[in-house]
Amino acid sequence: MNEKQPDSSANRKTVMPHTKAADKKSQSDKFKELARELECDEDEAHWDERLKKVARGKPEKGE
Repeated sequence: MNEKQPDSSANRKTVMPHTKAADKKSQSDKFKELARELECDEDEAHWDERLKKVARGKPEKGE
């Protein structure tokens, strides 16, 4: 009954170190910052236009 136990360090998750500045930002602030870095479009009219291309609702009367 000398079964070798798996190394417990192999089962641990790697945790990235936190910086004080990153800890102070909320998740939504981090999301907004990343969106700006990726040059995402914040114009609501553009969003609605693109959304209409992929999502269609019931046609209104008269259409």
